[in-house]
Amino acid sequence: MSHLSQHHTAPDEQDPLYKKFIKCVSRTTDAAAWPLASHVEQNILCYSGDEVRQACQQADTREALKLEWLNALSSGPGIIAIKNALKDFDVIDQATALFTTIIDEEKAQAAGGGDHFAKPGANDRVWNAQQKHCLRDPQNFADYFSSEAIALICEAWLGDGYQVTAQVNRVNPGGSAQTPHRDYHLGFMSTERMKKFPAHVHALSPVLTLQGAIAHCDMPLETGPTQYLPYSQLFTHGYTHFNKPQYQAWFKDNYAQLPLNKGDAAFFNPAVMHGAGSNITTDQLRLANLLQISSAFGRAMEALDRAAMVKALYPVLLKSRNDSGHNSAPIIAASAEGYAFPTNLDTDPPTGGMSPETQAELFKRALSESWSEESFNKAIDEQQIKGKP
Repeated sequence: MSHLSQHHTAPDEQDPLYKKFIKCVSRTTDAAAWPLASHVEQNILCYSGDEVRQACQQADTREALKLEWLNALSSGPGIIAIKNALKDFDVIDQATALFTTIIDEEKAQAAGGGDHFAKPGANDRVWNAQQKHCLRDPQNFADYFSSEAIALICEAWLGDGYQVTAQVNRVNPGGSAQTPHRDYHLGFMSTERMKKFPAHVHALSPVLTLQGAIAHCDMPLETGPTQYLPYSQLFTHGYTHFNKPQYQAWFKDNYAQLPLNKGDAAFFNPAVMHGAGSNITTDQLRLANLLQISSAFGRAMEALDRAAMVKALYPVLLKSRNDSGHNSAPIIAASAEGYAFPTNLDTDPPTGGMSPETQAELFKRALSESWSEESFNKAIDEQQIKGKP
């Protein structure tokens, strides 16, 4: 069911950025421009898994499909769906059984964490599902990720050397929708922090990550499959503006939402405005394996022991602070880890926000409260332990 309805006039409709947004997301997908797609549904390009597997057998058709997907994710609707992307239901069912076991175990241990964009209790998460899947059932993991479709879309968007992580998400009956949002990296920050990054970083962030979801069960609309706003990745101010009421209202009136069947997959540019829907059923669980694939280039050249660095610096900056000496901020920026990820979300979940406290934030907090050197070192060690797999 499409929600392409007439927009109601808002008081700030003459805002030039809002007008630019409306222009971006009011496009229509022309099926003729995407010859390898099987059809277009609600502006989203849909592909046949069987045809994808066939295309992967020949170098020329494989490269043609990669190019079409690259264009679809960048300048096209930003989303593709692959029907029957995983064709072996036995493999999917085995993975589902494993994930369900892990969910039950972690709930019994009260180890479950929160969600980034949904209320606690709306769903069940398996953080670091990729590692848990691989170590618990390597044969099933190998069968699952032998999918040509998954590999091809990752290569199309990220090139060689990409890294796959995954978080299984089970939305239970009555589970409420997520707030529509953009995703990792900038999407996991407060608006105030996003604004500290220059415009070219807002353009760069989406090409460092690919978002995907593998359906582990049939997902009719009433179970709340993901809602998308096609072409919204083209609005360059989306990270700082999509949380505003008029953008949220437009999304609510105009989102696309595709029902999925077991084995179907959807992949999208992380800058596409999206959010999981509400599961309004009373008896249907909706389980998906959410893939987050990262570029090989999202790393520094050297590996530094930043914990050792901040421990060495803390007494210096504490004395300097007490003596009204150095401005500590640039020194902390030059030494401490200023980003919360990657981390172990089992032991370091995004409680109280969308990401855990960073090493730099802990350093600043300790200085502001004049912790002892011993207390600071202990806190740094504990933070290091929480972040390890």
